Amino acid sequence: MYYSDEIIEEVRSRNDIVDVISAYVKLQKKGSSYFGLCPFHNEKSPSFSVSRQKQMYYCFGCGAGGNVFTFLMEYENYSFVEALRYLADRAGVDLPEQEYSEAERRRADEKAVLLEIHKRAAQFYYVQLKSSQGEQAMAYLRGRQLGDDTIKAFGLGYSSKFSNTLYQFLKSKGYADDMLAKSGLITMDEKHGPHDKFWNRVMFPIMDANNRVIGFGGRVMGDAKPKYLNSPETLIFDKSRNLYGLNRARTTRKSYFLLCEGYMDVISLHQAGFTNAVASLGTALTAGHASLIRRYVQEVYLTYDSDDAGTRAALRALPILKDAGITAKIIRMEPYKDPDEFIKNLGAEAFEERIEKARNGFMFSLEILEKDYDLKSPEGKTGFLNEAARRLGRFEEEIERNNYIEAVAEKYHTGYEELRRLVGKMAVREGLAKPVQRPKTAGAKEKEDGIRKSQKILLTWLVSDERIFGQIKDYISPEDFSDGIYRKAAGLLFQQYHDGEINPARIMNYFTDEEEHREVAALFHTRIEELTSEREKEKALMETVLRIKNHSIETATRNLEPTDMAGLQRLMEAKKELQDLKKLHISIN
Repeated sequence: MYYSDEIIEEVRSRNDIVDVISAYVKLQKKGSSYFGLCPFHNEKSPSFSVSRQKQMYYCFGCGAGGNVFTFLMEYENYSFVEALRYLADRAGVDLPEQEYSEAERRRADEKAVLLEIHKRAAQFYYVQLKSSQGEQAMAYLRGRQLGDDTIKAFGLGYSSKFSNTLYQFLKSKGYADDMLAKSGLITMDEKHGPHDKFWNRVMFPIMDANNRVIGFGGRVMGDAKPKYLNSPETLIFDKSRNLYGLNRARTTRKSYFLLCEGYMDVISLHQAGFTNAVASLGTALTAGHASLIRRYVQEVYLTYDSDDAGTRAALRALPILKDAGITAKIIRMEPYKDPDEFIKNLGAEAFEERIEKARNGFMFSLEILEKDYDLKSPEGKTGFLNEAARRLGRFEEEIERNNYIEAVAEKYHTGYEELRRLVGKMAVREGLAKPVQRPKTAGAKEKEDGIRKSQKILLTWLVSDERIFGQIKDYISPEDFSDGIYRKAAGLLFQQYHDGEINPARIMNYFTDEEEHREVAALFHTRIEELTSEREKEKALMETVLRIKNHSIETATRNLEPTDMAGLQRLMEAKKELQDLKKLHISIN
């Protein structure tokens, strides 16, 4: 759905960011801004800043930042349109009717009906559990030591022994057979007629991050197979992109998730107070799961079963999590099979101790690798270290790689330098690395980072003190900023100056991706060194402007075609302007 810039800005401007965020975070005014504990990472000292003037927030600890739309997108996991609708309703703004194509309208209508069907089904299963028909299922849940509050919180239910009770219930509510078939809850059999997919099972509603029921898992009562049955994929349910328990875990604001294998593990952990537990939905961990997890945390503790299958699943999950930028640790359940058994036998305090003693994921993978080699023989140890070196070569960051080389060398009693050389040799052999041209590459990267820092400082200054723009506008333009987000944000800000309305929060409306919001927010919230005198501030500002302009000219010179005479003329004029700029006195009085 497309909404005009005007309606988006009206919604944003009528929702003061301090008022909105105050409903989630306790804020205290310090100077012109408000500060509180960041809701996106654990911290003891407030580094989360909210500016009423800029109508933006920024965390100097984790880098989260944006406008009021961004906050709801990150905190509530809303899409941009969902955040817009929520804030429009909050401010009493009537959004225009959506304009769908026929296919889009049909798809939206189907999705709405499927969500409605699943909500009705969850209510039906819950009532069945509480009825006399659900006595066996309730006894099973009591035997698993689940209390009434937990059963209600997770919406657990029961599908009866009869194979068409849900079908009859949903038909009585007016749903057509074709939609019931698309829901995945009803199977249309030409020979035997419609029947329920789930029957005689304890039911586990699967909810998305916004607490909407999108599917079910069912645990059979008796000896029928399969023991656990999950909903098929539908228009509203993609098991590779959803996690069981995420709707509850995301609100705990812990710095890590406990990643489990089964529904009961998640439920038992939540009941024991570990409300950051989630599980994949009857499938191995995927890149989609990892990407979803990365939106909330950067660290995961794997609590997979302690048997061989659980160990293999953990080892498969480690590289997937690493590729998504997530640090993984392993919690072992011995002498018990899984978190559910562990909690029941040893309790929450013992599980907390296991969390504290969790093993580093990479080192754990090497411990498992040891089983394939005889480390007491020279050949076995050599083979093991060759494979360890090959895995160490996959770490892209040099500091991280060296730290792991040191840890491996210490544990397996080998020389650090010898292992480091072996890692380099294996990496080059497998095409994972090539000789580094350090002086030139490192210097260029360092210079580029310095220029981007200068550009961020100037943009932060410009939104903090409008007087500065008038003094630099004849010398600095958006084209002097780096390509991409930097240049686009600068262009939008300069246009606002020309229009006489400085509104950095409105600039965020032109970026829809969450990561872009974070990056743009950082452009306007760079920490500027505290300078005691006006003279020092003016000097620092002048040096920043000169650095940006000089870099812009150098970049244009390198990219100039030898036959481009017009471009050469522009460069000569720019260099003359640079000389004039050096004579300029910038005043911020």
